[in-house]
Amino acid sequence: MRGTTMRRGSLVAAVAIGSVALLSACGTSAGGGSAAPEATKLGDMESSVSILAWPGYVEDGSNDPTVDWVTPFEKDTGCKVVSKSYGTSDEAVNLMKTGDYDVVAASGDATLRLIAAGDVAPVNTDLIPNYAGVYDFLKNQAWNSVDGQSYGVPHGYGANLLLYNTDSVTPAPTSWDVVFDKAGDFTGKVTAYDSPIYIADAAVYLMAHQPDLGIKNPYALDDKQFKAAVDLLKTQRPHISEYWSDYLKEISAFESGDSVVGTTWQVIQNTLEGEKAHTAVVLPSEGATGWSDTWMIASKAKSPNCAYAWLNYIASPKANAAATAYFGEAPSNQAACDYRTDCAAYHAGDADYASKIWYWTTPIAKCVDGRTDVTCVDYSQWTQAWSEIKG
Repeated sequence: MRGTTMRRGSLVAAVAIGSVALLSACGTSAGGGSAAPEATKLGDMESSVSILAWPGYVEDGSNDPTVDWVTPFEKDTGCKVVSKSYGTSDEAVNLMKTGDYDVVAASGDATLRLIAAGDVAPVNTDLIPNYAGVYDFLKNQAWNSVDGQSYGVPHGYGANLLLYNTDSVTPAPTSWDVVFDKAGDFTGKVTAYDSPIYIADAAVYLMAHQPDLGIKNPYALDDKQFKAAVDLLKTQRPHISEYWSDYLKEISAFESGDSVVGTTWQVIQNTLEGEKAHTAVVLPSEGATGWSDTWMIASKAKSPNCAYAWLNYIASPKANAAATAYFGEAPSNQAACDYRTDCAAYHAGDADYASKIWYWTTPIAKCVDGRTDVTCVDYSQWTQAWSEIKG
């Protein structure tokens, strides 16, 4: 769902990783898929590893000679990295069905789909030493585990914030009402994220402003709750200037004045601030949606040993710092902040701030809020509704 940022860092990671080899073992599968069993031992490496990831997550110096955390990994492990980037979570889900990839970096709107389809394997975090350094509030969450079984290693995270033009939007907003109930004040200059998962943003707003709906989790919506969120977005639609998925387009729209208020990422504000734009961001009182990406191993990985090595390496402080700084998000490892100067801007490690974020989680029929007396609206219906909302 996100493209690589314009930020460029020069951090290079070099962490030695012991040789690993995956042996067959008993384990758990989830979601009705046919996931491979969890590994219990690690040993020899294969010669290569195929990685599917968001742009900017697997940099080997070919895009920028000063940005390379892949080469040290290859030298340390002997695993030659072959990577492919994707543009949307739907694309990643489809590509993983081919069986061509050993590792995928997936956002929460894809992870449960991958688990349910049996396309990714349970991960034994005891075999990943650097997992211990990952923030506890990112571990064993609804988007990266099932029934207590981990399916990957957290990478980076961030909130979908409210961006506004400080000249046009006064007083400074503290609520999402400026893009929903008060969107008419900025008709034709409101922007929103272009994805079915944006329906959850409407649900977050309704949780605070229509508590009688009983929404407890914006990704667990029954028919009545889902209709309310969709209706809110249909009401918002006439005021939208554009739906964006390319961060460069949002930057351009705020620089030109075509957009003055809408959802954004911290890195976009950092860029606008660097260009002296009259903009600011806020985490509104209702909270916000956000992302926490997960490194996952394919259930039919041809190089599962190198895959485990990659998960351990990319979670190490230097590698995690380099990759998340380049992309523009908070790291998952507090020690990574020893190698970054901007952790404060991303509220890295701030558990209170993180608690206000509803991280993207794939909507499924089995309500992720724990309800068993109703069926929730699944992602396929979110996708259909999003097409109707946009018109």
